[in-house]
Amino acid sequence: MSASDIIDTGMAMPRVASVRALSGAKVEVVWAAGNRSGRSEVIDLAPIIATYTVFRPLRSNDALFGTVKVIENGSVVAWDGNDLELTAEALEGLAEQAMTPSEFAAFMKRFDLTETAMAAILGYSRRQIGYFKTVGPIPRVVALACKGYAFEQLEKSGQWPQSPSLLPG
Repeated sequence: MSASDIIDTGMAMPRVASVRALSGAKVEVVWAAGNRSGRSEVIDLAPIIATYTVFRPLRSNDALFGTVKVIENGSVVAWDGNDLELTAEALEGLAEQAMTPSEFAAFMKRFDLTETAMAAILGYSRRQIGYFKTVGPIPRVVALACKGYAFEQLEKSGQWPQSPSLLPG
């Protein structure tokens, strides 16, 4: 195999059809291709914007944040200014770390968890769990905890690989 050979994983690369700036470091993304193709969803960019210094200009400049656009045939979104670009893969990663109230309710149903049980697992009140199920928003840490719980349940049931080298990421 040479350095220029292309390996096809069979997975469609994510592509963004359109993007629109919203308040609070959020964007509305319509996916053109990939695992989320055809979906429209709101993605909170705060975890990336607050972490990387290259995005510092977007932290307090709503007008600049509003200049977001799709470039590179949907593989990148960009803002006016120097090096203010984010790949569709990064956007997809943030989207995968999010959860809607209906997805949260479906998660609880899938694992047969009551609001009381979910509250005990996550360290929230039962009332807050009810709020997550109906109104939202679901904090990113809760969505990630749910993913961790799901993986833990798969491991306990013997459906998840035991070798750490086989774990994703």
